[in-house]
Amino acid sequence: MSDLKTYLTDRSALVDAALNRFIPSEETSPPTIHKAMRHSIFAGGKRLRPILCLAAAEACGGSIDTAMPAACAVECLHTYTLIHDDLPCMDDDDFRRGVPTCHKVYGEGVAVLAGDALQALAFQLLAEVPGNAQFNVGDYVRELAVTSGSLHLIGGQVMDLEGEGKKLPLADLRYVHESKTAALLTTSIKLGGMSAGASTEQIAALHAFGWNTGLAFQIIDDILDVTQTTEKLGKSAGKDLASEKSTYPALLGLDASRAEAHRLTTEAMNALSIFGDQAERLRQMAGYLLARDY
Repeated sequence: MSDLKTYLTDRSALVDAALNRFIPSEETSPPTIHKAMRHSIFAGGKRLRPILCLAAAEACGGSIDTAMPAACAVECLHTYTLIHDDLPCMDDDDFRRGVPTCHKVYGEGVAVLAGDALQALAFQLLAEVPGNAQFNVGDYVRELAVTSGSLHLIGGQVMDLEGEGKKLPLADLRYVHESKTAALLTTSIKLGGMSAGASTEQIAALHAFGWNTGLAFQIIDDILDVTQTTEKLGKSAGKDLASEKSTYPALLGLDASRAEAHRLTTEAMNALSIFGDQAERLRQMAGYLLARDY
């Protein structure tokens, strides 16, 4: 695990350096929007999605340099969703990644625009990823656009909002998790493979790995919201309970939820069998995400 921690630290630093290059400086006019964008991007995230993107590229024989714009694109898009998710009209949260949320610092209007700008930047960055024999820029953009739209992220958020105060059936709760967490994590991984010119079989394996890992990740998030403190999580703990949201622990209990996360992680790791040792980092990260406590 110490080797994995070093890997995560090193890759996170590379992603941060690239994001620093790609996002306009705070001095760029108009400075307020760029300060707001950078406030949320550099608030201390673990960079899991971009690191998974880079690891998937390497598993398919690609390079981190080629995949880096795609890795930064998914981090920009993820951060946009967090900024909007924290707004008073959504989950109404004061803290994210251990610091005040964007709207608490810059106001709701600028926060909305900072999220919009990061979403636009995500697609600009995808246009920087070189095409190859299997995929072109249009394929990269389509992959992220479908994930970002009403069939996945937006649709999942609508279901999430409509589910507040209700006891959702497990199938509906799974749909929310699949549409939001699993969809973006899967796309992060697939974009890495696509940047490396992955085969159809490899993309299918990466999809299965990402989908199962994403669902397990969200179940663990639901568990941590119940069992950890705000200080540990870097965001408000107990929000799901306070807003009467359906969660895996609320529907299944903690033990059954942990068992389901373990089952999904096993499925994810099994999906990587075609890669052999090349996908060892992906396997390690799936285990790390399952065992995390914040």
